Amino acid sequence: MRFWRKKRVFALLLLTFLLFLFLSSSMIGRMLYPIQYENEIRTSAQKYGLDPFLIAAIMRVESNFKTGVESKKGAYGLMQLMPDTSDWIIDKGNFSSNYRSQLDNPAVSIELGSWYLNWMHKQFNGNMIAVIAGYNAGHGKVSRWLQEQEWDGTLKNTDMIPYGETRHYVQRVVYYYNKYDQLYKDAWKEGK
Repeated sequence: MRFWRKKRVFALLLLTFLLFLFLSSSMIGRMLYPIQYENEIRTSAQKYGLDPFLIAAIMRVESNFKTGVESKKGAYGLMQLMPDTSDWIIDKGNFSSNYRSQLDNPAVSIELGSWYLNWMHKQFNGNMIAVIAGYNAGHGKVSRWLQEQEWDGTLKNTDMIPYGETRHYVQRVVYYYNKYDQLYKDAWKEGK
């Protein structure tokens, strides 16, 4: 009797394992790595010529898609922009001054952060890794690191980035970017 009970338990475990394998690994991955504010991300990505998964990855690292979050340093919104940076973006990008009072609005935060990513994308000649570093450390510092050859702007050499926080930030954003690209690429192409 005990022999059959062990076989049933083993069969149940095997069935569970097979069911787990049978279920789309992307379905499980999407449960572990959800993307919120898809419409706002897609709109801003299209408007500013960005990869939507870059925006999503930055949001994941910055705020974990939570509104009303303020960092210890004073950054706020889904894209965790510093007040001075937000003001600069609003002025430089000719945004409505009403945006200053709407920085907790997800669509406004995503648009301002996306505009900034696009601006840095141009400044760093399309170097996505430098853009990510610039989003964390500031574009001026990253420009200096590149000009003074403290860092070559590559993912391979992130250990050369002078700020440990920025090194870690770049690695985390790239990790989430790769996850989102792997899990959502086909579905987002189809418009799902």
